[in-house]
This record gives sequence, structure tokens and C-alpha cells, in this order.
Amino acid sequence: MSAEIPECVSAVRARIDAAARACGRDPAAIRLVAVSKTRPPQDVASAHEAGLTDFGENYVQEAKEKIAALRHLPLRWHFIGHLQTNKARFAVRLFDLIHTVDSVRLARELDRVAGRISKVQEVLIQVSLSGEETKSGAFPEEVPALLREAALLPHLRVCGLMTLPPYFDDPRGARPYFARLRELRDRLQQEAPQGVSLAELSMGMTGDFEAAIAEGATIVRIGTAIFGRRG
Repeated sequence: MSAEIPECVSAVRARIDAAARACGRDPAAIRLVAVSKTRPPQDVASAHEAGLTDFGENYVQEAKEKIAALRHLPLRWHFIGHLQTNKARFAVRLFDLIHTVDSVRLARELDRVAGRISKVQEVLIQVSLSGEETKSGAFPEEVPALLREAALLPHLRVCGLMTLPPYFDDPRGARPYFARLRELRDRLQQEAPQGVSLAELSMGMTGDFEAAIAEGATIVRIGTAIFGRRG
């Protein structure tokens, strides 16, 4: 697949550009995170050669080995999977942005371990909008309290919100969930604690990222359209 990755990156960038322009947005305001879970380091290197710098991983152990193998490249790493509190100490050392903070307990642990290495860890709050038991995330009514707690943690910096909608064959089915996340962000922004920024909206994957862009996504997480289907 490595030989095809540059062409896939170009095609995805063209789709992002078209989706942004269709709704009057600047394509440069949308960050493309290539989801590289299960992919070997050479695929990541190929995507980097095609111009990508941001890569998303779901599993701490897999990411640890991959990041070590690619440490010579100037990459930004995103953690986009469910993060257990006992893996926080590894995640803080490995990742530039953690997308999946969903509890005060996890936020406090990330702050604690970040403080030990004098790091300010950037995070997003994961919001559960679907009610699906298989999906992690704080419920919308829990997010204000989580933001207030996070604002008190000196080694944590909240940058925005993230969500995973249910799967739909038609991407239009996901669009209301993206709209709800944007609307929640807009409400919370008016009363966000000092030091909390909600500029980022991480939402949209291969099957629905154009709908997410139409609703204000600033980060899209795309794997299959870049690396092909996983075996």
C-alpha cells in the first residue's frame, strides 16, 4: 500500500479543500490527522513524505514502538482511543494531543504525571452524544463540571471537544451529531473557565468527514481513505 499512500493523501486533501470551500471555510483551518493504528512505520513515513505531520493512534503499546521507530521525523502524535487511567503515564510521554479525556479522574491523573515531567499536556474532552454503551465520553450535561475541574489543573490545557457518532451508511446520518457538538461548544465557550479554550472540534472520519467539516470540524481523523482497509 505504501506506493499508493501519496495519491490517497492528495485525494483526501482535495476532498477536504472542496468540503471547506463549499461551506465558506478556509481549508487551512482544518487539520488532517492520519489514523495510523495497525499500520507499520514505513506507511507513516510514506504519508509524511506526502506532506502529513499529524498521526493518530488508538493503543499505547503499539504507538510506543511506532513512535520510537519514527523519532527521527518531525511528527505530531494524537491519542484517539479509549485511555485507561493506568496508561496515563505512558500517554503523556508519547502524545502531543490526547483527544479522549472523559472524566475528572483521568484529567487529574494526566495532570499529575505531566507535572512530573514539567509538561503541559494538551487534551480534548470526549463527548458522548449517541448514548451508545460501546462509546466512551462524558455526557453533555457532565462537560461543564469537567471543564471547571480541568481549568484548575496546572499541567493540563483543554483545547476543545471530540466526538464519535454512530455509524451510518449515509454520512448525512452523522451530521446532526456533529452539529450538536458544535452547538455544545458554542454554548460552553460563553462561560468557559479562564485558561480553557474550545477552539478545536475533533470529529469526522473517512466515511463522514465532509459532513463534519460542514458543521465546523477543525480536526478530521482519517485512516481508511489514506492507508486502505485494515486486514
